[in-house]
Amino acid sequence: MTSKRHEEVGLTDAQVVDMYYYMLLARKIDERQWLLNRAGKVPFVISCQGQEAAQVGAAFALQPNKDFLCPYYRDLGLVLVFGQTARDCMLSAFAKAEDPNSGGRQMPGHFGGKKFNILTGSSPVTTQVPHAVGVALAGRMRQEDLVVYTSFGEGSSNQGDFHEGANFAGVHKLPVIFFCQNNKYAISVPLKKQLACESVADRAIGYGFSGYSVDGNDPIEVYRVMKEAVERARNGEGPTLIEAVMYRLVPHSSDDDDRVYRTREEVEEAKKKDPLIVFAAYLRDIGLLDEEKEKELLARVQQEVDEATEYAEQAPYPTPESTLTHVYGE
Repeated sequence: MTSKRHEEVGLTDAQVVDMYYYMLLARKIDERQWLLNRAGKVPFVISCQGQEAAQVGAAFALQPNKDFLCPYYRDLGLVLVFGQTARDCMLSAFAKAEDPNSGGRQMPGHFGGKKFNILTGSSPVTTQVPHAVGVALAGRMRQEDLVVYTSFGEGSSNQGDFHEGANFAGVHKLPVIFFCQNNKYAISVPLKKQLACESVADRAIGYGFSGYSVDGNDPIEVYRVMKEAVERARNGEGPTLIEAVMYRLVPHSSDDDDRVYRTREEVEEAKKKDPLIVFAAYLRDIGLLDEEKEKELLARVQQEVDEATEYAEQAPYPTPESTLTHVYGE
């Protein structure tokens, strides 16, 4: 039997099974949204497939209802851990009035919600980074014990917003975790055409704090590095840059054809390291996941996704009269 690596980093058996549940739920919501998009029922999908392990591993090191998220558009696994449900995600995909992210006003993947401690995102990439730094500064000024997580793709680490946010956070030693989900492609641009340095994590030293590159297909390793970063932030030791290296298993979005910029052989090779397959194998090896338990989990997730889809499809759209709500003062 494989040694229980999760116990070495302080995770319980129940927690790692929960990790797998959230990873599976994120994957099945994502897959359903692709089907709905191809059926013409939802307008747009931007996928988390291949990135669930990093997102869930990071989320488990944070404290919902206390810490804050400034996520990017692929962070489905993360927001599920912080309290959003399959129904919430489907209401967003269908742009229905009950969507807790924006009341059906935002594109899918633009997560938000005061009750979840999730700052609403916007379409221009990397704008969430300086916002996260602002939330951390506000927490410092109010003397609140909070840590702020903000995520972005490796392409976004080339934006001015990243530089300005990281520099300010480093100078003031703010409790921010900069979490780069390096999935190898900024839409169609491969990593080698984006960075001259070896990794995104190498950039941290320029801002005066530590950077770590971690296997983004391993939720336990992500949790370990993230947990240490959170502890440093809470202790007043400032920010950390974490680069989780993984692979985007599907096109950039439902409007993208990835066959024009990467080979099918490359994608198939990456699928052998699919984090759901690898993590399920680990859980089986240590005796926490057998065939019966796996079927039970899959049935539970499938039921959640089915019920969420049915509810969201039947739910009302926002009324025409509400179009200008939140646009102009009342």
